[in-house]
Amino acid sequence: MEIQVSGQQVEVKEGAACGEVLQEALSKKQFKNVVVAKCNDTLLDLSTTVPTDCTELEPVFADSEEGLDVIRHSTAHLMAEAVKKLFPTAKVTIGPSIKNGFYYDFDYERPFTPEDLEAIEAEMLSRVGANEEFCREDVSAAEALEKFKGMGEDYKIELINDLGADQVSIYTNGDFSDLCRGPHVPRTGMIKAFKLLSVAGAYWRGDEHRQQLQRIYGTAFADPKALKKHLNHIEEAKKRDHRKLGNQLDLFHIDDEVGAGMIIWHPKGAMIRTILEDFERKEHLKRGYSFVQGPLILKRELWERSGHYDNYRENMYFTEIDEQAYGIKPMNCLSHMLVFKSRIRSYRDLPQRYFELGVVHRHEKSGVLHGLLRVRSFTQDDAHILCRPDQLRDEIIGVAEFVGDVMKLFGFEYEAEISTRPEKSIGSDEDWDRATDALKDALETMGLDYSINEGDGAFYGPKIDITIKDALDRRWQCATIQCDFTLPDRFDLVYVGDDGARHRPVMLHRVILGSIERFIGVLLEHCGGALPAWLSPVQARILTVTDAQNEFAEKVLHKLQEKGIRAEADTRNEKLGYKVREAQLEKIPYMLVIGDKEVAAESVNIRSRDAEDPGLKTVEEAAELILTEIKEPFKRGGMSYIF
Repeated sequence: MEIQVSGQQVEVKEGAACGEVLQEALSKKQFKNVVVAKCNDTLLDLSTTVPTDCTELEPVFADSEEGLDVIRHSTAHLMAEAVKKLFPTAKVTIGPSIKNGFYYDFDYERPFTPEDLEAIEAEMLSRVGANEEFCREDVSAAEALEKFKGMGEDYKIELINDLGADQVSIYTNGDFSDLCRGPHVPRTGMIKAFKLLSVAGAYWRGDEHRQQLQRIYGTAFADPKALKKHLNHIEEAKKRDHRKLGNQLDLFHIDDEVGAGMIIWHPKGAMIRTILEDFERKEHLKRGYSFVQGPLILKRELWERSGHYDNYRENMYFTEIDEQAYGIKPMNCLSHMLVFKSRIRSYRDLPQRYFELGVVHRHEKSGVLHGLLRVRSFTQDDAHILCRPDQLRDEIIGVAEFVGDVMKLFGFEYEAEISTRPEKSIGSDEDWDRATDALKDALETMGLDYSINEGDGAFYGPKIDITIKDALDRRWQCATIQCDFTLPDRFDLVYVGDDGARHRPVMLHRVILGSIERFIGVLLEHCGGALPAWLSPVQARILTVTDAQNEFAEKVLHKLQEKGIRAEADTRNEKLGYKVREAQLEKIPYMLVIGDKEVAAESVNIRSRDAEDPGLKTVEEAAELILTEIKEPFKRGGMSYIF
C-alpha cells in the first residue's frame, strides 16, 4: 500500500513495522531520536505493524511534547521495575506521565526513604544499561486476570475488571510486566536523562476512604542538558518558595489554631494587598465598572436555583440560622445578578458592569492546600457584566484588553485557551455553542492565538483562561472570562429592548488577577520576593551610621513621606553592614545611607537593590529617582500613575 511518510508518498510492504518504514524515510541521525510513530494522529510503538487503514505516518521525536510524554511514561515503568526488584512485596498501581515528569503509586508496608530513592535510581540506571526491550502483548482480559492474580497484583485485577474490555495490552521490560495502553520507547537504553525527586502520600484512585499509597515522583527529559536545566529550576523554585519568602519578608503566616488554608496577613503583607486592591479599584472605575457588595452567606434556595448546589456543593460550606440553611459564597455572581434584578433595566442601561473585591470560601481538600497558592478563604477581583447579545463581543474584547494591560504592567507573558462544556453542566447546547462562538470571535478579532481545552469549562458556560508564564517558565492560571447564557435565564433577568419587549441579557463572569492571595504568591516567586518598587511595602529605608545622624534622618524621612514614598528609618545602634544586610534580605528597593559627610552636604548616599548605586544625591534628587522607578512600569504599560 502507498502512504504518506514525512511528507512523501512511500510504498509500504504488507506487515512492515512502523519503525522500519520510518527508518527508510529518515536519515540515520534523525531516526536515532524517534521514540514512537504517529499514524493518522494515533501514537504507535515502532514495533507495531503499519495498520492497513494508515494514510499518513509521522515520526515522533524524543524532544517533542508527545515524545517527552512517551519517555516519561516509559521511565515510570522503568522505576516500577526497579522498585519490584528491590522491594518484591511492593504492589504496583498506576504510573502515568505528568507535566514535566511522572509518578508511580505503590502499596508497601513502610515509607520509602531518601536512601531508598537513591537505590531505586541506581537500579534504574542498571536497567538502562541492560537496554531491555519494551514488549507489547495483546491478551484477553481473562488471561490478564490470571497473570496478575499469579503475581499477587490486586490493584491491576481491579483495573482490568473496571475496564470491562474483552482484550487488554500488557507491556514487559525485563522481569516487569504492567497493564498499559502504551506506547513506549523501543528499549530502556533510550531513557537517557531522569531523576527521582520525592515521595508523597496518595489514596488509591483519589478516594480518601481507600488504601493510602506511596507516590514516587520523578522527572525525565530527552537529554541530560535539558534535565540539568529543569533541576536547576527546581532548586531555584525552592529558593523562591513564597512561603519561605513570606516568613523572610514578614508578610503573612498560616496558623493551625485558625485553620488550614486561612491566611493571616501581617502589616507589610496587608500593605501589598491594599496597594493591589486600590490599583484595581481605580482601574475598574476608569473602565466603567460600578462597585457592588454582596453578603458572605445566602440562602440555600438561591444556590439551588443557580445550579451550584447540584454541581458545586462539594466545594461549599453550609450553615443553619433560625432553621434556615445558608451557603457561604464560593463566588459572587448571585448577589450581582440580584443587583441587576432590583429594578427595571432598559437596553440603554446596558452594559452593567459590577465589580467586587469579594471574599469567598471554598472547601479544598487538605492535601492540595499550598501556602497562598491554594487556600480555603480568599479574595477575588470579581466582576460580572450583563449586556445585550449585540454587545457581547466588544465586552469580551474589553476584558481581554484589560487583562493584557495588567499583565504588561507586571511583566508577565501570557497565553489563552478556551475551555468547553464539561460533562457536569447546565444549559442548552444552543446556548453553549453561542457562548463558545462569542469567545472565539473576540479572540480572533483581537488576533490572539488560543488553544482548546475540551470539557473544562464552568458548569454554566465556556470560558477563556489566561495562563501567565513566570521567571522559571512555569505556567499559572490567572484571569478568566466566562460567557453565560444560562444563569440569567434561571434568575429571570430581563431588560426592556427598543421594541418595548422583554429580552434576556448575557452575563460575563470575569477576574483579572483572580485570587488576590494566589496572585501575590505567584508574583513573589516570579520576582524572588523583590517586588516592583511601586508595590513594595517599604520603598526606601534610611540607614544611619551613628546616633549623630538621627535628627537629619528624621527630616529625610518626613520629606520622602510627604512625596508619597513609603519610607522608614533604621536608627538602631547597630553596625551599618548589619543594617544593609537586613535591608537586602528584606528586598528593600532603596537604601539611603547617612553619615557625617551626608549630613554636612544635606544629602544621602543611595544604594539600589537592582541597579548600580547612584551614590551621593540631595534629598530632592533621591526622591525624584525613587518616584521615577515607581512610575516607570505604568508609563511602559500605557497607564497613568495613580497613587
